[in-house]
Amino acid sequence: MEKIKLGSKPMIYPMPVALVGADVAGKPNFMTIAFIGIVNMSPAMVAMGANPSHFTCKGIVKNKTFSVNLPSVKMLKVTDYVGLNSGEKKNKSELFKIFRGKTKTAPMIEECPLNLECKLVKKLTLGGTDEIYIGEIIETYCEEKFMTDGKPDVEKMGTYVFTMHDNRYFSLGKMIGKAWSDGKKYKI
Repeated sequence: MEKIKLGSKPMIYPMPVALVGADVAGKPNFMTIAFIGIVNMSPAMVAMGANPSHFTCKGIVKNKTFSVNLPSVKMLKVTDYVGLNSGEKKNKSELFKIFRGKTKTAPMIEECPLNLECKLVKKLTLGGTDEIYIGEIIETYCEEKFMTDGKPDVEKMGTYVFTMHDNRYFSLGKMIGKAWSDGKKYKI
């Protein structure tokens, strides 16, 4: 077997698609992000990589809060639109129904099945194009219709993922196994 070298590329797949929100210049603004993931269980934390020139990043730094909103496949076009347009030039505050949580400065999107309200705990500059924003998740919101047994259900939410090398979106498939369980059946 011969593997082909691809160079230093950000290729951990799939990458979740999220709409990150912050108040900027007195109104809600959102950016589409795929460089995002959970980085700590307790306290619950999320980290994202984003170029600090993004309009939304200015609000994150100023208010020390942000939201992470996971869109459903029904929201694909508006989510992509958000990623194509800067809040400096387009008013994105009217694209969604907004609700607020504990922080009052992290706008969240009602249409998204799952929302994380975060306070910024650290911003890291690594010398590349992006900075890392680490947020403590202070509250999680999910509509009951997207839950099973009191927990968010990925199949019901209908979220989707992104692949960087070819700029495509993919819906998530069905469950294929149970973590911390199926491996117990593996025999050496």
